[in-house]
Order: sequence, then structure tokens, then C-alpha cells
Amino acid sequence: MTLYKKNIFETIRMIEEEKLDIRTITMGISLLDCIDSFGEKARQRMYDKITKSAKNLVKVGNAIETEFGIPIINKRISVTPIAIIAAASEEDNYVEFARTLDKAAKEVGVNFIGGFSALVQKGFSNGDRILIDSIPQALTETERVCSSVNVANSKVGINMDAVKLMGKAIKDTAYLTRDRDSLGCAKLVVFANAVDDNPFMAGAFHGVGEPEVVVNVGVSGPGVVKCAMEKVKGEPLHVVAENIKKTAFKITRAGQLVGNEVSKRLGVPFGILDLSLAPTPEIGDSVARILEEMGLEACGAHGTTAALAMLNDAVKKGGIMASSSVGGLSGAFIPVSEDEGMINAVKCGALTFDKLEAMTSVCSVGLDMIAIPGDTPESTISAMIADEAAIGVINNKTTAVRVIPVYGKKVGDVAEFGGLLGYAPIMAVNSYSSEDFINRGGRIPAPIHSFKN
Repeated sequence: MTLYKKNIFETIRMIEEEKLDIRTITMGISLLDCIDSFGEKARQRMYDKITKSAKNLVKVGNAIETEFGIPIINKRISVTPIAIIAAASEEDNYVEFARTLDKAAKEVGVNFIGGFSALVQKGFSNGDRILIDSIPQALTETERVCSSVNVANSKVGINMDAVKLMGKAIKDTAYLTRDRDSLGCAKLVVFANAVDDNPFMAGAFHGVGEPEVVVNVGVSGPGVVKCAMEKVKGEPLHVVAENIKKTAFKITRAGQLVGNEVSKRLGVPFGILDLSLAPTPEIGDSVARILEEMGLEACGAHGTTAALAMLNDAVKKGGIMASSSVGGLSGAFIPVSEDEGMINAVKCGALTFDKLEAMTSVCSVGLDMIAIPGDTPESTISAMIADEAAIGVINNKTTAVRVIPVYGKKVGDVAEFGGLLGYAPIMAVNSYSSEDFINRGGRIPAPIHSFKN
């Protein structure tokens, strides 16, 4: 068999048996030219621009899926943070902007639209405060809108006033969507060091330094990496790392091919390829199972952080070799509800909240899709955000919190979110209070970066 034919068969096997897919094609759209002092006029411009720019997004994605035989799971849109767009309107509630985004998303057929967002790492504009106050109602009354707020970065430190507000926003969202296991919180992320070109929801937004319209692609392949690992069973870890690198290279090439083709057919620039190992609740598509294949009895055992660090690094090294446009959040996601192995590790007691926090120091993002008791105080949730922001700010990496205080449920219960969002056992959190710490507010200064040890 020639090398060429071998590569073709290898790719087919990765798709058919190892669950390789293009997880998302996300079109980023700038809405800066939609700003208007009349809110209704701004919203009409937003709707017109989104529906015009993305009118062929789903059709082209479906056509490439059929022609190339590579599953493209999601087609999505990200827009300029709405706090910037709506600020000129002088309205005191931005829920109507969220409804407009939802309507546009339904019109073009995408399943999520991200960008009901604010960037408040150093302080608030009036628009930022209004947007944050609008989040609970906006996520309750819309179906496809996702929201994110960046509360910290390594240059300016952590805005603790924003951290406090987001704890309340998460609790309010949980209560308003209590009839759906507090599902609204699954569409809300709090970031430190957020990136402008992330194609993955719920945290995608179109940064102000981005082009007018751009296409970003997110590739996923936990199953492929797991299968590759099975071929080096018992080998030293440097051999394992090399094997992961080679596998990541192959996955990235497939994503680059699709990204180039989507860009050409839509007539918009190709932005970045996000090489993230994003799991699903399906058997055979789990990041946790990769870690266990390395030799851990269960994800969460001592050694898990080291294994995850090696996996994350090897994925990035392999991806960088295959594409000059790797960006976004590339690495390994560790959501609980969206990963069959993680769910199992939580159920058997191997994986705890504190261990997940430790893992976020080396993973792609942070505390993700974790269901916690509905009576968790908002100050405790704010403290979780502060901890994650500190990990991101000190280590100069993106971190995030997407926790779901499931109203009316307690440790041992299960929350059902459906589809790719999966389901999750309610995890225990530390019961001691952080209230006095969070109520101080203010700002945690940026760390010194020349004195590291």
C-alpha cells in the first residue's frame, strides 16, 4: 500500500471509528458599524448584518460535510461584545439586544450565537454594568444566545467588583431557569485572559482587533488520541508524548483543509484553527479516558495533573507543526457534564472539585460545566471565579468558570442538560464562607512577572 493510500484509509478510520470531527465552524462578525444612539435602529442593523453575512454559513458547512465526509457538528456565530455596541443606545436594559441576536441566529440556522459579552478586567463602562445586569433575563428569554464576561488579565489584575457581580448573575440565572435544571448557566462563562478568536461556545465573541468578518474552525479528536495511545501501551511517557504530537498533527491537517475550503466558498478570511480536544458524553470521545489510558486507575487520581499537562503540551506541539493559524483556546477541555469519563470519575469519587481546580492550571480553559448544589452562596461562586482568575493571571493563561448551581438539587442528585451539554452529578463544594473576602471588592493588582519561581 502506498503512503498516500495509507493516509486516506487512516483518515477514514479516524472519522468512522475514532469519532474525529470538526466540532465547529464559527463565523465572527464585527458589529461596530451597527452602533446607533437609537437602540431599535442599532438592533435592526445588527440583524441585517448578521443574516446577510451568515446566510450561507450552514449551507456551505453542510455541503463540505457531505463532499469531504468529515462530520461538522456545529455552525455558529460570534459577534462584537454587545456591551460595546449597545452602550451608545442609552437604554438601561440590553435584553432586547439579546432577543435580536436570538432571532438572527434562528434565521440563519446556527445553534448558538456568542457575544452577549463585556470586557471588564480593569473597570466598568456604563454599558458593561447594564449588560451584566441584563444577563440572567437575557439567557432565560433566549434560546441560542451565549454570554461571557472577562474579569481579569495578566496585565491589569483581577476586577473583584466584577467577580462579585458575576457570582450574583450566575445565581440569578440559575433561579430563572430552575425549571430546566438551571440550564441558563451552561450558556454563561466568566473568563480571565479571554481570547478574541475563540470559536467554542459559550465563550466565543468577536474581538475588536478582528477583521470585519472571519471564519474560525474548532477541531476535536479525543477518540483519535485515545486510540493512538492504545498503540503505545506500557511505553515510557516521552514515547507517549511523541505519539500524541503525531496524532495532533494529523487531526490539525484535516481541520486546516476544512477551514481553507469554508473560507474560500464563503469569500471571507480564514482566521484560526482551534485544536482543542473537546469531549462529548458519548462513549469513546472522552479526555478523561485518555488520561486513564496513560496509566491512571481513574481520572482524578494523583498524577492526573501531570498527565493532563503532558497531553495539553503535546497537542499544541503537534498542531503548531500542521498549521500556521493555530489559535483560540487550543489544548484539552475538561468539562464534567460533556465528558463520559469525567462523569464516571465524579460518580465513583475519584474526581473532586478541588482536583478539577488543580487541573485547570494546565488545561485549555478552566472549571467547565460543573454542576454544584443549588443552595451554594453567590459569594462562594464569586470566590471560585476569583481562584480561577488568579490561576490565569499568575500563569499567563486563559482560565474560565462555567459552574451551574442547579436550583433545588443537592450532592448526589443528577442534572440533565441534554445533547452535547450532557448530564452531571452534583459535586460537593467547600462549605466554609468566603463572603467577607468577596465583599471587600476592589482590584487584585497585576502580578510581577520577572520574579517567577
